[in-house]
Amino acid sequence: MSERTTFPTQGRARDELAATLERMRSGDADWRHGRVPLYVFGSLPEVEAVGRDAYAAYFTENALGARRAFASLARMESDVIAMSLDLFHAPADAAGSMTSGGSESILLAVKACRDHARVRRGDDGFRGNLVLPETAHPAFDKAARLMDLPVRRVPVGADLRADPGAMAAAIDGDTMLLVGSVPCFPFGVIDPISQLSELALSRGLWLHVDACVGGYLAPFARAAGSAVPAFDFSLPGVASLSADLHKFGFCPKPASVVLFRDQARAEAAGFDLDVWPSGRFRTGTLVGTRPGGAVAGAWAVLNYLGRDGYTAIASRLIAMRKAYVEGIEAIAPLKVFGKPDLTIFAFGAPGLDIAAIAQAMASRGWVPGMTSRPPGMHMMASLLHEGVRADYLADLTAAVAAAPRVEVQRVGAEY
Repeated sequence: MSERTTFPTQGRARDELAATLERMRSGDADWRHGRVPLYVFGSLPEVEAVGRDAYAAYFTENALGARRAFASLARMESDVIAMSLDLFHAPADAAGSMTSGGSESILLAVKACRDHARVRRGDDGFRGNLVLPETAHPAFDKAARLMDLPVRRVPVGADLRADPGAMAAAIDGDTMLLVGSVPCFPFGVIDPISQLSELALSRGLWLHVDACVGGYLAPFARAAGSAVPAFDFSLPGVASLSADLHKFGFCPKPASVVLFRDQARAEAAGFDLDVWPSGRFRTGTLVGTRPGGAVAGAWAVLNYLGRDGYTAIASRLIAMRKAYVEGIEAIAPLKVFGKPDLTIFAFGAPGLDIAAIAQAMASRGWVPGMTSRPPGMHMMASLLHEGVRADYLADLTAAVAAAPRVEVQRVGAEY
């Protein structure tokens, strides 16, 4: 066990700290040159600069105090929510909140659904179950564990998308929430949200659309000519939707939104307590203190790019994904799993030692993304990966050629 760092007795000079930070990060993965297939989402240098400058301008402000102390933050947050509601075709009574990320957005949606169901049933102790495809994000299970709710994960179809029939068969009298992904993280395919919407309406259930990955890409990919199916509030069965600004919205972290079809559902997500000596405590989110910089950065980036800017980036991203898929499938015997809709994709081949391929790619400076069922390589590509495609495919070709053939696949590394 390494020796624990002790609290410093004396402070250090800023120049020394800056130099130390630079040395420390020298061993990090080279994400700026496309070597990391997740965690960081690159668009254009000027977009990064706009977000960074706005974040720095509000570095100290606390979004918890936006309504009482920082009117500019309150206005910007309201604008971000309103622009998002517009983007996702929300009705006039819709509402939402900015959150710290997809996990918080999903947790708030599950809480809102639970509390809404309790009111409808007149049962303050109701613990309804969640029915979701096996490809749905683990954040739903995290939320369910925190609230002691049962989860039913249902196998997907042969196309790796949610199977509405199988999900319907898993519903019982205690089911309260259905989930669909836009797209799912493992394979990058969009679930049949229109069919799930019909199912939710027919059974009187809450449908949450997890567009945390693709929410700020899918509408613009459609505008650029891609065949992206309807997935948002234009479908009457969609009760709530989550979308991460800090993914393909290209905004500074941490920033996401959770949106609700009506005000009553949105209010069910919040927290309200009036037993404290300091008075009533109300938040629309799970966390209290929130970085003002994230709000300002999101507002600035959305306004900087606009629909035209996002559509131009989406066009490049979809073309890049198609080129990657073609290049990967030219490396026998690799095949991409399913038919990815946006920029996430995974690939592999029976009989190939995927773990060995991943290790070989790591030895060449790439951070390998992995899937475990089936064993495969995984990428969530942004413009950071546009200029390194030839290098990636060349190294992948060499790694596949050297990989041993196996009968039983080893499971890839965890994220």
